[in-house]
Amino acid sequence: MTQRARRRVTTRRPDRRPARRPVRGPARRPVRRPRGRAARRRARERALTRLAVAALLLAALVALARAHPVATGTVAVLAVVAATLVLLVRTGRLDLPGATGPRRDVTHTLAALQHMTGTQFEHAVADLARRDPAVRSATVSGGANDRGLDVLVVLRDGRRIAVQCKRYAEGNRVGAPAIYTANGTYRAYHRCDQAVIVTTSRFTRDAEVANASLPEPLRLIDGRRLARWLGGGAAPWT
Repeated sequence: MTQRARRRVTTRRPDRRPARRPVRGPARRPVRRPRGRAARRRARERALTRLAVAALLLAALVALARAHPVATGTVAVLAVVAATLVLLVRTGRLDLPGATGPRRDVTHTLAALQHMTGTQFEHAVADLARRDPAVRSATVSGGANDRGLDVLVVLRDGRRIAVQCKRYAEGNRVGAPAIYTANGTYRAYHRCDQAVIVTTSRFTRDAEVANASLPEPLRLIDGRRLARWLGGGAAPWT
């Protein structure tokens, strides 16, 4: 080997680049396997338990009916009558004394209504409607897509009233768009016979003119009429 070759060999620098470490991914959580047979077995056991309990109850009822047919028939008739009454009361088709319990207190001042939230005002109007003996039910149904219906009032004669609630400050009046919205939806969409707009404020002149031009004008209840209604005056649908 020549001297020049030896110099090349001795002057060669070693490779000091660090070795690449293997990239480790995120730690994987152990996959939970479905319980499979154990879950199915427990489900079958629960089903069999329910079936056995139902069979025992049925056998006991049959034995009781054979031993005391008159008493069993009387109890069955009373149970059917009670279930029917509960269904009629819940659907609003029947009102029993004391069935609805104590009604929520409604503050009889217009200023108190103005300080409520929109939802609280809707519930207050519904409670006020329930005071009328001609009302069978009043349900709050307001929301993001209420289509001009905040409270649905059903009268005892079968009429349906769509009530739109506008809790506005004194300087913020209800305009004509609210009239057009309520008039366009209360019959076709909500299948109601009449529409009422209740506000704590007043209506603009355009709203009054638009309402007067309708073939069947809506009932507009401004702050003054609402105050009279709160004080015991006639309801808007009378």
